Amino acid sequence: MSTFPTTVRRMPAKKRALDMVAEANTRVRTYSVSEAQERLGADGVTFVDLRDPRELERDGVVPGAFHATRGMLEFWVDPHSPYYKPVFGEDREFVLFCGGGWRSALAASTLLDMGFAHDKIAHIDGGFTEWKKAGAPVEAQKLREPKPEK
Repeated sequence: MSTFPTTVRRMPAKKRALDMVAEANTRVRTYSVSEAQERLGADGVTFVDLRDPRELERDGVVPGAFHATRGMLEFWVDPHSPYYKPVFGEDREFVLFCGGGWRSALAASTLLDMGFAHDKIAHIDGGFTEWKKAGAPVEAQKLREPKPEK
């Protein structure tokens, strides 16, 4: 017999997720797909794909983009974290994107909170969905080589 109640009581959210996205979009530079395409491959610019690995396998990737899952981003950019990735310590512009532009808006806002300069952080309006719809470059996800058995 279950001890869970038959009705679910929801805790009221103090702040709605889409309100947080809207607030983030007032803080961060947002590129259209065409503006982002102009930045792709430019010196000093790194595209950061925040999507889940299953999304990469299913939908493809932006050529040359660095993959950093949304759940690890703060740890990868913090030089005091054991998960730090040196690419985030370089003097570069980081153009973040996700599937639809929501996760990347929140992530870009968080990077500003962590001390990144406004001119070094941007995200793509509509994310990878709009990128692909616009016919921007996409390639299949390269599968990782299996690790050799010991």
